Amino acid sequence: MPTAMSGGSRIRTNTPAENAYNALQASTSKIANAQLRLSTGKRINSAADDVSGYITSRALSARNSALKQSLSAVGEGLNVTAITQDALDNINGLLQKIKDAASIASSGALGTDEKVSLAKGAYRLAQQIQFVVDSTVFGGKQLLQGGYSGSWTIGYYGNNNLLTIGIDLTTGNVREFNVSSTNSTFTLSSEFNLNATSAATAAGGNTNTFAGVSGFNLECFNNVSATDLGIFGTSSMVSTLTSLSTALNNINKVASYLGGIQVRLTSQEDLLNSQITNFNSAISRIEDADVATEQLELVKQQFLQQTSLISLAQANQAPQTFLQLFG
Repeated sequence: MPTAMSGGSRIRTNTPAENAYNALQASTSKIANAQLRLSTGKRINSAADDVSGYITSRALSARNSALKQSLSAVGEGLNVTAITQDALDNINGLLQKIKDAASIASSGALGTDEKVSLAKGAYRLAQQIQFVVDSTVFGGKQLLQGGYSGSWTIGYYGNNNLLTIGIDLTTGNVREFNVSSTNSTFTLSSEFNLNATSAATAAGGNTNTFAGVSGFNLECFNNVSATDLGIFGTSSMVSTLTSLSTALNNINKVASYLGGIQVRLTSQEDLLNSQITNFNSAISRIEDADVATEQLELVKQQFLQQTSLISLAQANQAPQTFLQLFG
């Protein structure tokens, strides 16, 4: 701390001038610091500005960056559930039309030709179901052919361990859809266990299984003819309608499973958005400069700089005054 010197007539050591110079240096340094903070908008530009604040803000920034990546992962998970659910809704509508056709065919008032026509129409709808299955893709992966599973990091514990959520639509965790023996297997989850281990069922699966209904295949609609009504025959109609009802129920169960995951992901998305905002606020309070305060400090230090310059000029005149004693 500078001390005012008086009562001394010295020309070799000019302590008042040194004090004024030191004050000038201090005010100049503070002016530079205030200008830096106003230029960058940050109160902490290096660890030297605030050691504890620097460590805290960097830790908060690192976690906030991780949360932003988690938010991106949540978005990908929502994309998968939305795409899959839309496909399931489409399949549900097509299968309902097939069931309606089968219900109409069960009427004793219809002739053989009408039943064959209904069966062929149902088979066209079945072909569309296969098309929906084959074209339901995300990230280059088929979602409904029995091989899809994925997990996403949607958050972090305090010790930085990962919080993950997964979707398992693999054959080992599914009921199978199969329109024909030559096309892909359409599989849907029935056990709804996110941690289930998928079985080693090969692609193509059981060709006599549709939507988890054993002994039933939509290819059978194409086999209905005037000489053999097959699944539209009187003895088979009850089984056909029951199988279609079970298949619709299985589809709805999987849609509900995916809907539950979608609800969780949406909730997590809201939480992450809130957390990111709060972290940004905390980082700002620690790291950002208060512009009004810095501007006041700058004006104050500029005033002190000018007074220090004047004082230094006056102090440098003292030796000249003392030299007059030799006159």
